[in-house]
Amino acid sequence: MTQVPSALAAAREEFLAMVSGIRPELHRYCARLTGSVIDGEDIVQESLAKALYALSQSPEMPPLRPWLFRIAHNTAMDFLKSHGHKLTDARADFDDVVGSAEYSDAPDPAVVRAALARFVALPVTQRSAVVLKDVLGHSLEETAETMGTTVMAVKAALVRGRKNLALEHAHTPTTAERADLDKYVSLFNARDWDGVRAMIADDCRLDLVSKSQRRGKQVGMYFSNYEKERCELRVVRVDGRVVLGVYVPGADKPSYFMLLDFENGRVKTIRDFRYVPYIANEAEITSV
Repeated sequence: MTQVPSALAAAREEFLAMVSGIRPELHRYCARLTGSVIDGEDIVQESLAKALYALSQSPEMPPLRPWLFRIAHNTAMDFLKSHGHKLTDARADFDDVVGSAEYSDAPDPAVVRAALARFVALPVTQRSAVVLKDVLGHSLEETAETMGTTVMAVKAALVRGRKNLALEHAHTPTTAERADLDKYVSLFNARDWDGVRAMIADDCRLDLVSKSQRRGKQVGMYFSNYEKERCELRVVRVDGRVVLGVYVPGADKPSYFMLLDFENGRVKTIRDFRYVPYIANEAEITSV
């Protein structure tokens, strides 16, 4: 009875190792589709779970990279639809076909440099096209395959998306309860682990993203890792959300970050992104 979970765990680890080189690129795509490195990572994890299940049912391995991008694209579209007009535009902007004179195959440097929040202002088809072609460097044919459309439609979306990204879009970040965060940061940086653990709710849920999950008393053991490390926390904004950046000595940007939720002054959930540090490279990080 115990061999089946072990076999599944081994298969999962083997699969994650196999896709490790593609995973950061998948995240770049999904993060820009959603405007959030956190939501983007959620979509990547769901996509990989779908892919692992599909492989278990398939007699052969499909071409890995385009297959994973197609799964991620469809998963992201489902996510965007579930959020309605908050994140996507329902109008079909593939309908207006442009002439070849309007399209340039050279990526727009402004697109590559654009912050995540800027992409969300685009209709989703434009968003997908400019990220795949200009940010990730996919060919027109690869982009069309991922999006399930034609090369001509991709060209149309690229022309409009590039023009729209040239406009400035305001971004208003959200806020969080600073008192609880400041107290947690103060205790953590003072290495007062008893004080930190006292802030953890009895039913706290811990998600070590892409690694493991814990709940309740098991969460307390999680801090033993940090007792051995030299790092400090700072309150920062990531894509408009107030989070805790994890800084190593001498660094001017966080290596990764944590997302905490509080209830009545105690921590209800912790999402620690230490095992997916690549998402910090994609995040728009500002001081609070």
